[in-house]
Amino acid sequence: MMVSDRFRMAVRMVPVVALLAVPLAGCSALDTINPFGAGEKYETKILAETPATDIYDQGLARLQKKDGAGAAKKFAELDKQYPFSDWSRKGLMMQTYANYQAGDYDTAITTGKHFYQLYPNAPDAPYALYLQAMSYYQQIPDVSRDQENAAKALDLFQQIVTKYPSSEYVDDSKYKIQVTRDQLAGKEMSTGRFYLNRRNYTAAINRFREVLAKYQTTRHTEEALERLTEAYLALGITGEAQTAAAVLGHNFPDSPWYKDAFAKLQADGLEPNEDPTSWISRTYHKVVG
Repeated sequence: MMVSDRFRMAVRMVPVVALLAVPLAGCSALDTINPFGAGEKYETKILAETPATDIYDQGLARLQKKDGAGAAKKFAELDKQYPFSDWSRKGLMMQTYANYQAGDYDTAITTGKHFYQLYPNAPDAPYALYLQAMSYYQQIPDVSRDQENAAKALDLFQQIVTKYPSSEYVDDSKYKIQVTRDQLAGKEMSTGRFYLNRRNYTAAINRFREVLAKYQTTRHTEEALERLTEAYLALGITGEAQTAAAVLGHNFPDSPWYKDAFAKLQADGLEPNEDPTSWISRTYHKVVG
């Protein structure tokens, strides 16, 4: 090859070599187009691991200061730094408790459910169910509104009594079962009265029937029987009306609701008379008898 040809080739290669040299000689140029901020450098750091006991104690300290939300965050760190460990289990339990104390019931339900799914046989399993139940219980509204929370609380309290009969939470769960059942019965009664006042007697009867079938150990049973007497009389189904009054009088002879039912029958020239084949008689004696 001739010298002049080699010179021309060398000239054509200069820009390429120069461009290839840019990254080596011009790092500052790249910094100016850094999408993460000019001048910022990524540094690899190994953070010192905080002892689990320190994190746990910090969470307890925040609980003592009535900072439930802050405590929950601290206890959550145990799972992040010590996953699949006993500290992780303790942290999740305390996270549930801290959320409950903070009034963050929905989060307490979520973490409590997660704990129970992971550790159904742990010593704290009944407490996880109890905190879930109490979180629903604390959110039960008055009977004029939807009672989904009451139903969910009832289910969890019943699980505690059934699955963990020796648990320290059984006695309180039994009491709250009665309270939630009474609440659910109250909702049925409220709806039944609504239909009764609007002369939708069939719909009203269905609601009062639910009270007898599911909640007849509650204080609403007496009224439910009286309302059944009233609704059946309005429909002209006297046999069922007489049976409802008879069952009411037999079980609650001193009840003012029985006096009302008796008066309504007398106004139509009737008296209480139980028909053992009636659904009212069979339902009531099936549960109570």
